[in-house]
Amino acid sequence: MPRLFGNINDRNHFNGSIIENGCGKFNDITNKALKSIREFGATDIWLTGIIRHATTTGYEGFPANNPLIVKGKAGSPYAITDYFQVDPDLAVNADKGMIEFKRLVNRIHGLEMNVIIDFVPNHVSRQYNMESFKGCTDRTDYFFEKDNMFYYIQNEYLTLPREVYEQFYDKTLSYMEFPAKVTGNDLISATPPIDSWYDTIKLNYGVDISDNSKHFVPIPRTWSNMHKVLKFWLDKGVDGFRCDMAEMVPVEFWKWVIAEIRTEYPNAVFIAEIYKPDLYQEFLQAGFDYLYDKVDMYDSLKAIIRHQAGIDAITRSWQRTGCCNDSMLRFLENHDEVRIASDQFAGNPFSAIPAFVVSALMHKGPIMVYFGQELGENANGSCGFSKDDGKTTIFDYWCIDKIKRWNNEGKFNDKKLTDSEKSLRAKYSEILHFVSDNDEISEGSFYDLMWINRHLHDMKCYAFLRNIKDKFILVAVNFNHYPVDITINLTGHVWDFLGIGKTDDSTVTCHINGYGWISVSSNEIINQ
Repeated sequence: MPRLFGNINDRNHFNGSIIENGCGKFNDITNKALKSIREFGATDIWLTGIIRHATTTGYEGFPANNPLIVKGKAGSPYAITDYFQVDPDLAVNADKGMIEFKRLVNRIHGLEMNVIIDFVPNHVSRQYNMESFKGCTDRTDYFFEKDNMFYYIQNEYLTLPREVYEQFYDKTLSYMEFPAKVTGNDLISATPPIDSWYDTIKLNYGVDISDNSKHFVPIPRTWSNMHKVLKFWLDKGVDGFRCDMAEMVPVEFWKWVIAEIRTEYPNAVFIAEIYKPDLYQEFLQAGFDYLYDKVDMYDSLKAIIRHQAGIDAITRSWQRTGCCNDSMLRFLENHDEVRIASDQFAGNPFSAIPAFVVSALMHKGPIMVYFGQELGENANGSCGFSKDDGKTTIFDYWCIDKIKRWNNEGKFNDKKLTDSEKSLRAKYSEILHFVSDNDEISEGSFYDLMWINRHLHDMKCYAFLRNIKDKFILVAVNFNHYPVDITINLTGHVWDFLGIGKTDDSTVTCHINGYGWISVSSNEIINQ
């Protein structure tokens, strides 16, 4: 998140303004920073909060938004106010923001990495600039009209949550919206509660959400508008999109727009934020490259780390995901989830290492590292709108101490990191490079060894094989904080799966450090 990544102003006033707390810029993501990230093992960078969104900070030509409908001083990066502008906070010169962004894209490409940004198709800020879509006007006297951008609750004024007003000393603040628009989380109410997406409004894709009837012929205007948005950013050099709350947008749109985009940009990558496993295959068939693996693998690994589930949860998870496994984007942290090192998760960043090995090495899909995860960021404390919930704020201007010390005045090295932080970062890097250095991992097949190694469940260890042609690697992980000695059984069925002409049962003995992992290659096992 560039707003936080490049900010080295560590005054960190609670609910501070951009003047008080500072803000990272595109220019802060220098070649040195990018080279360090590339050497760490990353191949793609997802930049969060790029597109102009609601904020209380104004610039010439970029007025501030009404603070009553902005979450925090900096605002949510998912309350878009203009799809065709960058967030002016991120530019040294607000009127040159797009130029500075394109230079950042060029720097990333220069180091042979790809650029992914958020595409937010489901909702926008309540003060979205409709003029950005030339000639776009709505019939506000209808709740639903196929070519309207929004839904309108007839004859009702918007009433914001009481808590919104209570956070301001200025009691004269007001915001009028008539007729009230449907809130971004599909809430058909003129009185959205504080825990809703009250700062956003739902986009209309030709679905009458009052009865779920679909009106797709001819294609709704929003479809064409969103196609223009995607093409705009691809023309700026972006390589792909993490599509926010993709499941809340009709799959028929995705099938149409991805096909349209790929006629001109065949390599454009689309990642769906999705939490409904019953929709996985449908969204892959619509053209998505990867899907969030949150409700299966992430939730299972989190429960194991927190001693709320057994090791068999891993096997059940990948079995549920089934034929989609190689298309799942796996992670242990992102902007929506609590930090592993936080009090609300594990309190110990090293407890993530075995889970990260499982996430990174099990299948062919990508693995994601959220910035600061590799340093053990714990996100403890309140920032302003973001409370002490274990999540790094996406609403406030803030400086992350661990990132600042790694930044080290633009040197981007480990000179100011603690020994623990250095060790953790090295472990993450080792795993990422292991993926890219071994075809068995990046391209091979997967075989779960737990069915013939039930004893490993009680030992809180997990083992599996990855193979390609006649090469294979055995991977074992230890979820305990102490070292263990284990024996792994390999049967004739394993050799048949690997296509190796062995028939006798074998065993492999291993010593694994606490929160550790080991890999054993085919040569070692066959010779043994």
